[in-house]
Amino acid sequence: MLSKKVQEILNEQIKIEAESSQVYLAMASWAEIQPGIDNVTSFFYQHSEEERQHMLKLIHFVNERGGFATIPALSQPQLTFPSIKHAFDALLKHEVFVSESINKCIDVALAEKDYATHNFLQWYVAEQIEEEALARTMNDKLELIGDDKSGMYMFDRDILSIGMNVADKK
Repeated sequence: MLSKKVQEILNEQIKIEAESSQVYLAMASWAEIQPGIDNVTSFFYQHSEEERQHMLKLIHFVNERGGFATIPALSQPQLTFPSIKHAFDALLKHEVFVSESINKCIDVALAEKDYATHNFLQWYVAEQIEEEALARTMNDKLELIGDDKSGMYMFDRDILSIGMNVADKK
């Protein structure tokens, strides 16, 4: 059975995961109307779906542990970006925020001596390490490219495999 504090913090995390899905969905919609970055668009759509799955995993966990997972109202995400680089900067900042939030959940679980929740959250810790590494890799590559259009072409061509390579390293 979840304590009230653990249930509250996990419901906050459900909201953060749902908002993450919305953030990446907004990025995908924006990218889709930019010329020549079809794979970047696919990357953002896939990322949005992954975040939705992370939210669902939390919802099931809360409900299975005797709590009640609440479905939150969501705030409007940023809809446009000055450039692909700005979108990926925002992605990295968001992933760091999510990691900090997961750490807060773990702090509460440990304070409440809820070791089952602590154990469950370790999957999210590992996932966030991967997500931050991927975001940093993307930002590093975009920094190297600068304003080079051929470099952006290569980035778009390779983005889906870059994500798989970062995941393989974990």
